[in-house]
Amino acid sequence: MTAKKSIRFYNDHEVRAVWDEENSKWWFSATDIVRAINDEEDYTKSRNYWKYLKGKMAKEGIQLVSVTNQFKFQAPDGKQRAADALDAEAVQTLAQNYPNNRANAFLNWFIYSDNTIDGQSKKKAYTLAESGLLDSMKPGTVECLQQIHAYLFGGLYDFAGKIRTKTISKGGTIFCRAEYLMQNLKTIEQMPENTFDEIVEKYVEMNVAHPFMEGNGRSTRIWLDLIFKKQLKMCVDWSKIDKKEYLDAMHRSVTNATRIKALLKQALTDRINDREIFMKGIDYSYYYEQEE
Repeated sequence: MTAKKSIRFYNDHEVRAVWDEENSKWWFSATDIVRAINDEEDYTKSRNYWKYLKGKMAKEGIQLVSVTNQFKFQAPDGKQRAADALDAEAVQTLAQNYPNNRANAFLNWFIYSDNTIDGQSKKKAYTLAESGLLDSMKPGTVECLQQIHAYLFGGLYDFAGKIRTKTISKGGTIFCRAEYLMQNLKTIEQMPENTFDEIVEKYVEMNVAHPFMEGNGRSTRIWLDLIFKKQLKMCVDWSKIDKKEYLDAMHRSVTNATRIKALLKQALTDRINDREIFMKGIDYSYYYEQEE
């Protein structure tokens, strides 16, 4: 098993996956799938229900066991334990033969979520660390942010990597007006970034500027991590930051950055070259942008 792992989110439930290099495909946690479909918080109940389903389907001639692999996933106690995992074909078989119709919505999400713009962009984001592009960038610059955005959304949006020329708003918040944007970005680029507080303040200002028509948050979080890596030899473990708390803190940061600073500080790690930290960061970053 390789260290390449991923987390998908269905109705705020984690669906963990590991990459099988030998067979070039993802394997998904069977227990996570049951938890997501049943909207069940209790891990033990979901694991037991999966065992029941596996046996029930075997009696009906649906042999999920033969396509079940054992991979190590992090258990609720933090330890890595081997657990059943299903490939994409087996996931669809399980959902199509589920005892109730709650699996229909899950199946629709599972089949089509990777084909959306976000799904395709996320696939590109996974390869960013291995592309070599990050090593050639100048963290903290507007050009760096444009390069990240262009990589994530190239071929998906015609404005990938381009600074917007229209004024935009979201949730009642109007971002920097287009006629002042270029000058504002030059000012932000010159902001100091020597300390943790300075870096976060620069990040907050870039978020307020919102330089692109779409895809700002996903690009700017990677941009922030590059600054942290360069200046502090640290990065953010985004899996430690709750979605609702993060969104609320960023909304407040326009007038008071205290909360977002606290959230980011407690999530800092020195594992700056850890592939799993990067992959989880991408998963959570895209999760933050999912509509409720």
